[in-house]
Amino acid sequence: MDVKGKRLRLLYSDVLGVERGKYLFGDVADDGRAAFCIGVFPLTTDREILDISRQQFDVGLPDVEAFVDRDTLRLGWEDDTIVGIADVQQHGEPLDVDPRHVLRKAVEPWREMGLDPMFAFESEFYLLERGEDSSWKAVDLPSHRVYGTGAAVDPDGTIDDMVRASMQTGFPVESWGSEFDAAAYEVNIRYKDVISAADECFLFRLLVKEIAHKHERLATFLGRPFNDRGGSGMHLNFSFRRQDGSNAFHEPNASDGVSPLAKQCVAGLLAHHEGISAIAAPHVNAYKRLQPDMLNGYWANWGYDDRTVCIRIPPARGEGTRLEHRMPDGAANPYLSAAAALHAARFGVEQKLDPPAAQNVGEAPNTDRRVPPTLDSALQAFESDQELCEALGPWLVETFTKLKRAEWERYAKAIDDTTTTDVTPWEIEYYLPYF
Repeated sequence: MDVKGKRLRLLYSDVLGVERGKYLFGDVADDGRAAFCIGVFPLTTDREILDISRQQFDVGLPDVEAFVDRDTLRLGWEDDTIVGIADVQQHGEPLDVDPRHVLRKAVEPWREMGLDPMFAFESEFYLLERGEDSSWKAVDLPSHRVYGTGAAVDPDGTIDDMVRASMQTGFPVESWGSEFDAAAYEVNIRYKDVISAADECFLFRLLVKEIAHKHERLATFLGRPFNDRGGSGMHLNFSFRRQDGSNAFHEPNASDGVSPLAKQCVAGLLAHHEGISAIAAPHVNAYKRLQPDMLNGYWANWGYDDRTVCIRIPPARGEGTRLEHRMPDGAANPYLSAAAALHAARFGVEQKLDPPAAQNVGEAPNTDRRVPPTLDSALQAFESDQELCEALGPWLVETFTKLKRAEWERYAKAIDDTTTTDVTPWEIEYYLPYF
């Protein structure tokens, strides 16, 4: 895509999943590169630069360079703007704390096996409006219903504008509709190779928030913004494509149509269930969503077409055979969530693990393993998962855990009971502006 005559909005994800970038013009836009202070990566959302090695004052806060991946260039949702995703480098080498690079490293072992990871991210979110006291509340709807369309669930056309902008921007949107709870929505974008899919998930969330702002609304992907409603997830639907284009998860001769490779991936994901939780549910608020009987990835179990389990195998077969990992929070970093899932699944394949018995539909959970109860305990489980941490890389792990412990410490100072499952005002104030 030709950038000439348009500005380039060069974007990349920080470790938290917050977009960073610059608008570039003229020859600089054509060149597609820009310098940024490395201090972005140890930076909290309330702008404290944490003491994380090689990223702050210990090295003088040097520059890193962001280079546009020209395959990501697309029309933006702003006038006369091209959007592009950048890869971040330092001294000519990929930056190990760049989430896109972390995901690329997770893909490489699969491609060495002749398999290409294919992903679709299901993004759920709530739409908010200002209340009489100027605080954010769920939008009022005339007659909300689950799987609603039209004016009943989108009376002023805000969601329709988001979807139209997404399609004009080149996202292969397959469907949208309302979720079970009022003011909750889901937009489904067609699967593709995992890096491109993560790019689109990252951009889609930004687009949704900016279109909402034009309507004087706020869109939030936060896991559970309301005590009286369910949460928002970012379900990971994935499979692997062989070099001949066939789906490696489909096995037509198996009684269930599912290949041994898929079962080994299930086993690996469940073996690292607790460790994955910190990456898939990276906010204090995420653990208010991850509760039993809330149709998410709380229990370390799997099953067929069962939305109560963590890893669901939907009924589609052939090209549509896939795993659906239901733990990730709506506001999780898509690059890191996909990377953690790919590594855990790979461990299951390399170690030839067998999954536990499938969950029987309608019965009590067949396991006592579950998501840790808080972000603090999830971080402990993550750091104890040496295999997963080694795969993600020590610098990324150090950066991620220090950023997340800083969040936990802020929460613990503000809240008397850190074990509460109620959504607190601190979470709304701290997270809503960004997630």
